Formats: sequence, C-alpha cells, structure tokens
Amino acid sequence: MPHSFGLRARTRHMFSRKFRDHGAIPLSTYLTIYKTGDIVDIKANAAVQKGMPHKFYHGRTGVVYNVTKSAVGVIINKRVGNRYIEKRVNIRVEHIKHSKCRQEFLDRVKDNAQKKQAAKDAGVIVSMKRAPIQPRTARYVSTVKNVPQTITAIPYETLL
Repeated sequence: MPHSFGLRARTRHMFSRKFRDHGAIPLSTYLTIYKTGDIVDIKANAAVQKGMPHKFYHGRTGVVYNVTKSAVGVIINKRVGNRYIEKRVNIRVEHIKHSKCRQEFLDRVKDNAQKKQAAKDAGVIVSMKRAPIQPRTARYVSTVKNVPQTITAIPYETLL
C-alpha cells in the first residue's frame, strides 16, 4: 500500500488535542501580549488550521521578530546537515505561548538584586557568582564495634 508524504503526515498524536483540552479556545490565548524579542514555544493547536506551523516546528522554541494583528513572526534555528539556518516563520497566536525557559534566570536576577541591596545596606561585600556542586566532605569511619562485613552473592537455586 502506498502511504502519504503530505504536510500533516505522521501527526496523528502530535496535532491531537489533549485530554480535557477540547472545545473552545480560551480568550487568554488571544489576549496575550507578544513583543519583539520574546521567547516563545511553538505548539500547534489542531482546532485552528489557519496559520498553523509545519510539523517540524512543533515543540520548538524561537524568538519573536515581528508582531501583527493576529500572528507573530518567529525566528527558529533549524539544523540542516552540519549547519544551522535561521528560519523565519509566521504563526498565528493560537499556536504559540510564552516560553518558561528564561524564568529561572529572571528569578535569579531578582533574587541577586535583593541580596546585593541587603549586603549594601549591611556594608558587606558579597559575591554573586554561582559555585558548582562541591565534592562531599571527608568522613572517618571507626572500626570499633563496627567489624567490616563481606558481602557475597546469594547462590542461585532452582525452584523445582
């Protein structure tokens, strides 16, 4: 049997709506404000066929470079062979959402600003550099009333 190589081929689960996510699209989807430079995740909503991205871009993250009335332009780096090509894709707002990949960084910036201000008020110089996880500290294990035990494998026995 021949099979299809169309635009939506092999997207049965990719473009399906999730459990309890069927029905009308919430208004918050349309009222979300996107600005140039925002980082967005692309997740196609199969209920809206207009402005739907190609299946390759489903699940990708890109940067907004253009905002129009009902869509946004997104820059995505696509790997082709051994290089990356900058692709510019126009996608309707139903198929994108703000990415949370920078949230940890932004939280850390706010936290560091508070720590710096507290240190400045206290008159202490503090470094905000992150340190990698250090090795565990050394311990001394006493052998008094703690005889070393030899661990061996349990011999295999058949259950017949």
